[in-house]
Order: sequence, then structure tokens, then C-alpha cells
Amino acid sequence: MPKAKLRVTLISHTPAPEKTIAAAAKLCYSPASLADLMDSLTDEKAADFVQMLASIGHESPIEHASFTFGIEGVSRAFLAQLTRHRIASYSVQSQRYVREAQFDYVVPPEIEADPQAAAAFEEAMRDAQAHYDRIAALLKARHTAAFIANGDDEKTAMRRAEKQAIEDARFVLPNACDTKLIVTMNARSLLNFFAHRCCKRAQWEIREVADQMLSLVCRVAPTLFSKAGPSCYTGACHEGKMSCGKAAEMREKYIMLHEKAEQSCWEARA
Repeated sequence: MPKAKLRVTLISHTPAPEKTIAAAAKLCYSPASLADLMDSLTDEKAADFVQMLASIGHESPIEHASFTFGIEGVSRAFLAQLTRHRIASYSVQSQRYVREAQFDYVVPPEIEADPQAAAAFEEAMRDAQAHYDRIAALLKARHTAAFIANGDDEKTAMRRAEKQAIEDARFVLPNACDTKLIVTMNARSLLNFFAHRCCKRAQWEIREVADQMLSLVCRVAPTLFSKAGPSCYTGACHEGKMSCGKAAEMREKYIMLHEKAEQSCWEARA
């Protein structure tokens, strides 16, 4: 039962996202054809226009750019948080159809840092796997017998029984059980996601995922996401009395993240 390893990849995105956004915004105010608008937009002009949109708070055009991520090695607890961001599309590995044979699991850092807690946690993971396997086996045997009694051949009965057994056995699996998913968000939803989930008060796992997602999109649309991050990155903290009190530290962190991503962007374009 290995520990899960977090991995975030940018699978695809709107081609030339900043140019697409600039064209969509300019179209609202121009009699020119779409072809002429696109031809007139250099990368520099598109970046300038995207900056202008941000400065006046005109956010609807940025919804035309979307980004699709693959996320692996995250917990079911993470999934419950992520899907609160409703303007997105999600496809998640199903525990209904995929048997959890020797499942990977996510270990919270505070547990991993405490040897006794870590030992107890790993024991709980082994126990969960054992209970899952036993319950699935018991249910599969009963369902197989029932399907055969109803006229199924043995192969068909076992296949049907397997699905039905793991559908119920999964209820014993822990929040730590890892999963993988593909998620698509438009740029406006992503900016909202980053504002909430890059914040130091966000839960550690979703904050780590948000940081990786932010780094990836900054490499392909640096102007669009130049202000992305927690609220304290570009202004005052929005957490009020619940503020972590570490705005300067967080600001420095995201300045470095953006600088590193921007450097990667220009190296890729060179």
C-alpha cells in the first residue's frame, strides 16, 4: 500500500488564450470581421488588452479561455473540497467500477511528522484494505450464487457480482484513499479558485494543488494570470479577523512563483 504522490499536469487549453480573450472583448466594440480582429492582434497587443480588461474589471471575456488539468495522487477529502467550485467539469475515477486493490493513500504532513501518529495511520490504512477485501469477497460470493441461481452462467455471474460487491464495499474506504481526476475550468473560474485556495488558510492539500495549477497556467498565459493568487498577493487580505497575519510572507511566495513561471514561459517561446 504505497503513499500517493501528488501530480498535476496541464492536459490542454484554449489555443492562444490571451489572443482569444482579447478578440472576444474587442468584438463587442468593433465593426471589423473576426478574421480581421484576429489578424490585427499580435501577442503584445493581446497582452496589453488583457491587462486593460483586468484594470477595469471586465471579466466576462476571459471565460472564453479554458484549461484542462489531470490531477493524480489526491485524497477523497480533497475531492469534496474541489467540487465546491461549481463552474467546472469533473471526471473522477469511480470506486463503483474500479476495485481498490492495495489502494494508495495520502498522508497529512502533521501525521507524517509524528512517528507514533504515522504508525497508527498506516495501521488504519492496512485495516481498511483488509476490511474492504473481506467485505467485497463475502458479498461477491453471495451475489454470484444468487445470479447463478437466476440462470446466469458462472463467468457472467462473477462479473456482475464483482461490480455489485465493490459498489457496497467501498463504503469502508477512508478519506485518505487516493483518486485521480480530470478537471476543466475557464479562466474566470480559475482566478476565483486561486483567490480562495492559494490562501494560507486553505486546507494544505488543495492549496498545494492550486499552487501547481497556478504555476502551469502562468507558463501559457502569463498576462492573464499575472495577478492570480491569494487576495494578499496584490492587495489586502480578505479573511478579516481570520487572517493568517502572514501577508508579506505569502506575497513573497507568489512573487517567486510568478517569476519562475514567467521565466519558464519565455524559455519555451525562445
